[in-house]
Amino acid sequence: MATPVSAAAAASTAATPARSYAGPMMLMTTLFFLFGAVTNFNGVLMPYLKEVCHLTDFESSLVPSAFFAAYFLMSLPAGWVLNRIGYQRGIVLGLLVMAAGALVFVPAANAQAFSLFLVGLSLLGAGVTLLQVAANPYVSVLGPAREAASRVSIVGVANGLGGTLSPLVGGLLLFGSASLLKQQLAALPASQRLAQEAALVKTPYLGLAAFLAALAILFFLVRLPKIESIPADEEATADDTALLAGRKSALDFRHLVLGIGAIFLYVGVEVGLGDFLIRYGQAQHILQLSPFTQELVQKLNAITNFGLLVIGQRPLPIDTAHGFTAAVGAVMVASYWFGTMVGRIAGIPLLRRYPDRPLLVGVCATGALLVLGSIALHGETALWLIVLCGLMNSIMWPVIFPLAIKGLGPFTKQGSSYLIMGIVGGAIISLLMGWLATHGGGLRVAFVVPALCYLYLLFYAMSGYRVR
Repeated sequence: MATPVSAAAAASTAATPARSYAGPMMLMTTLFFLFGAVTNFNGVLMPYLKEVCHLTDFESSLVPSAFFAAYFLMSLPAGWVLNRIGYQRGIVLGLLVMAAGALVFVPAANAQAFSLFLVGLSLLGAGVTLLQVAANPYVSVLGPAREAASRVSIVGVANGLGGTLSPLVGGLLLFGSASLLKQQLAALPASQRLAQEAALVKTPYLGLAAFLAALAILFFLVRLPKIESIPADEEATADDTALLAGRKSALDFRHLVLGIGAIFLYVGVEVGLGDFLIRYGQAQHILQLSPFTQELVQKLNAITNFGLLVIGQRPLPIDTAHGFTAAVGAVMVASYWFGTMVGRIAGIPLLRRYPDRPLLVGVCATGALLVLGSIALHGETALWLIVLCGLMNSIMWPVIFPLAIKGLGPFTKQGSSYLIMGIVGGAIISLLMGWLATHGGGLRVAFVVPALCYLYLLFYAMSGYRVR
């Protein structure tokens, strides 16, 4: 998911003292890498918990819902907390809340209790929300105002890199090891085998908790540049006077209200496609992978295993001889988020050279066609069409957000807050897809929802964005 940075914050004062911000920027970049890694790990966690906790597709869709619901519930309280304790202490608190959420996974795995997993995910989401609300405006003013866009781009790429690597490594740790355990424990009763598989999730989340605690200590000890507040928005110009007349709230602007819907559906479709990709592949019943997919999986497996060796972990193989498996699906999830990261990098020069709205029209229309084509087709082709949607999603946030707050004048910050709350779409759309997959005709029917989301986004790009 793209990282939310308001236009108002990005246009902050240029009166920042002349000094080196390399150290603080490295720390903030680490945070954004962490955002992407923790968020996108849900793409492999959801099918994993579905098996070990005996869940339906609808029940497993509560994984992203529990995480993203925190964005809606915590956005406004997070702002109040930051006003009381400041940005740096807010970051420390957010990291500690995330660490607590990661630790909950240990008793949850021991008891195979899905409700405890959801508690841990909710705490992780709450911590990420607090970090997002603190880190996004902080990055935008951490240095000269003229370089704000480049700083936002840097942390955005780090966010994409974390989101690409986490499902790849997570797929190996959870599904690669699970394959080995299934061979070793085939003679055991199913309950004992599932208990052993459930224990696999403890290692990555214990490691995450330790890393978060160490990072919290580092942020507590380091001296970051102090930013007391984000400067207020510019007053409306004379040209905006007629537009602002009679407006009492940001919600009085039609294009903002429609923009909130666009952000809601964009985040929903991005998260829903990524989180259901493995389950969608399992529903295709692919018994033989193409040479291209086998070669890609093996190459990425070799790269990831090298990284595991570096940190002292045992290499884990991915079996490509028996068709589509969850481990192969994890590689496809990583490819999906890799496409988003590549598109985000490519979008930086493209959005400078070409008008942003026609580009938005193009990616929305293409996204709808890719999903509809995937529904109509079968096998690997259907899966790779969904993977390509990651590339289409890459420029949506940086285009939709500015369009939605255009012309709001003194209501800009209020409008920005509403748009950030729209991230809750990641919870609702996944839940709707899970309900349809369980009660409405299967995963193929559930994937009609992302297609409809793209069509709404196409409407917004063609008409809904207009300031009236």
